[in-house]
Amino acid sequence: MSSTPDALLSLQRTIKSKSSITFIDAASISTASLQAAAEIQLLHGAFRKSAPTRLRKPNATSTNPADDPDGFFSLSAVYLAWTNRDANVAEYLRQVRENGLGAGAFVSVTERKDVADWLEGKTSHLDNIVPLASGSTTPPGSPPQSVLALHKASSVLPSSSSSRLHDLTSSTQTPTKRRYVADTADIEVVKRIKTQEIELRDRNSVLRGIKQNNFSNVRTAFTEKLKKMKEAGKSGIPASVSMPDPKLQARKAKNQFPIIMISSSPTALITMHNVKSFLQDSTYMPSQDARAQAAAEGNARPEDLIAIYRKRTGVDSAGRETESHARYFVVDSTEALSKFGTDAWDRVVCVMTTGQAWQFKPYKWNDPKVLFHHVKGIYVSLTSDPPNTKIKDWNVTELKIDPHRRHVDRAVVAHFWKLLDTWTMANKPWLLKV
Repeated sequence: MSSTPDALLSLQRTIKSKSSITFIDAASISTASLQAAAEIQLLHGAFRKSAPTRLRKPNATSTNPADDPDGFFSLSAVYLAWTNRDANVAEYLRQVRENGLGAGAFVSVTERKDVADWLEGKTSHLDNIVPLASGSTTPPGSPPQSVLALHKASSVLPSSSSSRLHDLTSSTQTPTKRRYVADTADIEVVKRIKTQEIELRDRNSVLRGIKQNNFSNVRTAFTEKLKKMKEAGKSGIPASVSMPDPKLQARKAKNQFPIIMISSSPTALITMHNVKSFLQDSTYMPSQDARAQAAAEGNARPEDLIAIYRKRTGVDSAGRETESHARYFVVDSTEALSKFGTDAWDRVVCVMTTGQAWQFKPYKWNDPKVLFHHVKGIYVSLTSDPPNTKIKDWNVTELKIDPHRRHVDRAVVAHFWKLLDTWTMANKPWLLKV
């Protein structure tokens, strides 16, 4: 057994025993922040948070973290995967960024549940974990079992017998664990059982189908496109210049709906849980109540992209009152915004903020003074909140929500849409014509 304690095994034993985990900074002072810590204090000692564990990264081939530390996840990356096992993707990635873990240095979103289950003892095996050199599962820093037995016996014997047991302990060595060898007959039985197994199918395997994909329609479409390009070349237009498809242009213009970004902070007044009831139904519901109501209906997590439908009335040239419905999309992260394509920021018309500057770090413009010259800034607060000095230099409009009087919500929402329409007409008028 290695004399050096294993960080990964120590973290697992600490979590399974529900022992406390603390952080220590570079000055050997306890701190409450993992970001400011230099070491993590576990059950079997303190470990550098950047120390490589035996959890190997995907596509890595090394079997020794000491030889190839870049091929293994650090202790802080494994710890963050466990503490954020139930967090949504945006919150998990925010924690990763705040703790300085770059691309490829943190456990992926799809793998963090398997890692958390192994740390909590729900599963006994994880493919990417390199086994210890000795193959032992004894906690780091624990003495051999023979030594423990002798010391236990020495506690109930006279002092003379204890001294003889102490001499015996010093000469006792831990025997090497015998490797398991499968029985040949058992192997043959397992092979016969596997040949008679019936593979169960779920909805994913059924939808995948068994027929080969036929891409003849793609070939037909490109044949027609090449034919048009050749005809354009004969008429004097360079073949490399493709003529825009009117149907495609109309469809693209049709889908240019405005986008509203809100803060991903769980303490924000407007979140993905209550934004639809507020902006569409003109009723404010506290985020905690909206979240509890959604959970009771079976919706534990909100969508990362929500469509808001707003009814607009106007008067045409003949003096008749007209009614139209406008669609807006609401997102709370740049990951969800990227679903709209590379020009998504051109469609962002509003950013709701809680006054916290970390919200803008992943944005295209992370400086608030620059950001709110490209989008309409709205600072949402309660009427009982004191003035926020952080936003005095930001180009934002404060929107006050009364915590008790729900009958004034309609006027607040109407004021919001009036502010947004005025800004959009002056800066991005094409988004109001869809």
